[in-house]
Amino acid sequence: MHDLFADLGPIRTSRMFGGTGLYIDDAMIFDDAIYMKADTPLAADYKDAGSEQFQYVTKAGSRNIPGLMSLPDSAMDDPEEALFWARKSMIPALTAAIKRAKSK
Repeated sequence: MHDLFADLGPIRTSRMFGGTGLYIDDAMIFDDAIYMKADTPLAADYKDAGSEQFQYVTKAGSRNIPGLMSLPDSAMDDPEEALFWARKSMIPALTAAIKRAKSK
């Protein structure tokens, strides 16, 4: 995974939701499938490409996270396409990070 996104900058990992989250400049990318940050317009682009919204199960039931979309299957074996989607996702990810920082 590090190799797939190396062109985006330094990557760090963290455990989350039973998987591994990848962070690039504090923009989160999630691993199980690979999930990318998406705002509403970008989420529509992801859906058009066959992506699914992130969902996980808790004791209280399943929970959808509308701001995280799976990397399209076609991008999993195509580094150029993976970078295309990752670059598109960096804007909403960085915007969310700025909003979190301002709220603190």
